[in-house]
Parts: sequence; C-alpha cells; structure tokens
Amino acid sequence: MAVGIIGYGAHIPRRRIKVEEIAKVWGADAPSYKKGLELFQKSVPALDEDTITLSVEAARNAIARAEIDTKDIGAVYVGSESHPYAVKPSGTTVAEAIGATPDCHCADFEFACKAGSEGMFVAAGLVKAGLIKYGMGIGADTSQGAPGDALEYSAAAGAAAFIMGADEDRIIASMDETFSFMTDTPDFWRREHQFYPSHGGRFTGEPAYFRTVVGATKGILEKSGLKPEDFKYAIFHQPNGKFPKRAGKMLGFSFEQIDVGRLVPWLGNTYSGSSPIGLTAVLDVAQPGDRIMMCSYGSGAGSDAFVFTVRERVRQTRDLAPKTRWLLDENVTYVEYGEYAKMRRKIRLAGK
Repeated sequence: MAVGIIGYGAHIPRRRIKVEEIAKVWGADAPSYKKGLELFQKSVPALDEDTITLSVEAARNAIARAEIDTKDIGAVYVGSESHPYAVKPSGTTVAEAIGATPDCHCADFEFACKAGSEGMFVAAGLVKAGLIKYGMGIGADTSQGAPGDALEYSAAAGAAAFIMGADEDRIIASMDETFSFMTDTPDFWRREHQFYPSHGGRFTGEPAYFRTVVGATKGILEKSGLKPEDFKYAIFHQPNGKFPKRAGKMLGFSFEQIDVGRLVPWLGNTYSGSSPIGLTAVLDVAQPGDRIMMCSYGSGAGSDAFVFTVRERVRQTRDLAPKTRWLLDENVTYVEYGEYAKMRRKIRLAGK
C-alpha cells in the first residue's frame, strides 16, 4: 500500500532581524557569520506567536491542500524543542483548532531538531498499518539563543505540517523509503529550568552533525538502491547555510540539488521545522516524477531520512495555500535588537 503526503503547509513569522544588527550590539564580526556560515537574517516570532500558533497556521495550509474533512485526521503529532508548556500538550490544542478532536490521538515529540520528522515518520506508519485514515506530523519551533552566543545568530522560528494518507488519488508525494540513524553523541542540550541551550561549539560538527547526517543518507541510499544522481532534490537539516552544502558534497549531491530547500540563510535555523520547511519549499516547485531525499538531524544524535516521489496531484494543490517562498519573502518587517529582545523576552524585570 502506497503511503505519502496528501497535504503540506508552512508558516513563517514575518518579522526578521539581520545578522549585522545582532553583531552590532555584541561587537561581533558580522561578515564571519554571513560568509563563513552563510547566515544573513532570521525570523522572529512576535509576543503572541509560539510553537502552537505556528503549528496551527501550518496545519491549516496543509488541510487546504489535502482537501479533506478534518474529522478524518486520526492523529496529530507536534515535534518541537520549544513547546510552550512543560505540563500541557501542544498537540491537543492544535488538533482542537483544526477540528480533528475528539476522535484523535495526540502526542508531543522531542528530539531536538529531529522532532518534526519523528511526527512525520509515526503518522505515516500508523496510516500504513491501517490504524488511522490520515495522520498529521508537524515540526515547529521558536528556539532561543543566549544573548551574544553563536546560536543567537541562527535560532529562528517557523513550522511545517504534513498530512499522511494512503488514498491513491490524493497522494502528492509518495513516501517510498525511510531510514533512521541513532547514536548517543552530545551536540547541544538544555537542562530543566535552563532558558537557553548549551552547545559544544566547533565540536558539534564532525562527531555529531556530519557523522549522523552522512550515516543516515548512506543508509537510505543503500536500503533503496538509489544513488545521488537519481534525485532531483536533496534536503538536509540546516543549522547554518554551510553544513548542508558540505554534507551534500561529501555524499555526492550537487549544489543544484540542495539549493531550493536550503532556506536557512534567509530564515535562520527553525530547528524541528528546518528540513520539513525545506521540503515544503521543494514541493512548491517539484514536478511529477521528481525524486526527493530529505534527511533531518537532532542533537542526541539522530537522523530520519526519507525518499519521496512526486505525483501528478502536486500540480493541483500547490496554489491552494501560500507557498513557502512567498511566506519567506513577502510582507517582511525588519526589527532592531531592542524590539527583538523584547519579543523574545530576553529582557527580564527583577522579580518576574
């Protein structure tokens, strides 16, 4: 039984802050971030935007493309490392907002930046098992970086939602193969009651990101019997603009295969939504028959890799909701550091 994406959608806050604006406050070298890591700006969520609100907007866009009754969505999974509540689920609020309750299974996933692909993986598995008709997997984050820390230049906000189903006439892109690669390799982390994450700096690259992403991609290529040249597009997790390009080069993918889904220079690192948002941008332009490889990454460390093949229905659905590139480029408002610090609650009053 073919299982695949029957609806997809993204949502990105319209506010942005430029790298040089952050660097100006901390006396840092903006060109090193712009040239070395290919970071130019990042999205900034407003005071009334969080993982739940971003997820709801992305989910509604996915529903518009799926053209289904939301009562048929049997599971909603929200993957994030910035759930707004420590004790209260995000998934139930999202499911209620889109009209999927009460006959719906919900869960919140955490696996650093891989939490979104976890939701996609489980939703597709439940559909394939015949336990539900449709399942929704969402990757969303409003992550923080400590003031002046390297993460502050990239930690951004955004969401991507995917509805999985097995209706042959509704599949936009079939999910042909999956592969997961897991090791206990520290990268960055945040303990209970910590407001900002910690990280291992330069040591997060080789032992964590590249080992995991390359391992997962090699695994799915071997499992599927495919080669890099068999794909039109390849999407990797994007902690910065440089890492996906380097990972692709190590694996034999070209920059042209990677470029469409490499949004981090203009969006920032949306963590759980990083590679999923890249996938939405690719589906906005892909043609029937195109093959797509996506590989997520989460500190801890692990990657989920997927092989998708685009179906004819993509032509009928892509204009039913805002395209990702439009969300990225239109109605953008740039903020200064003071406004950004206020919206991200980096300024805390005594006793609050």
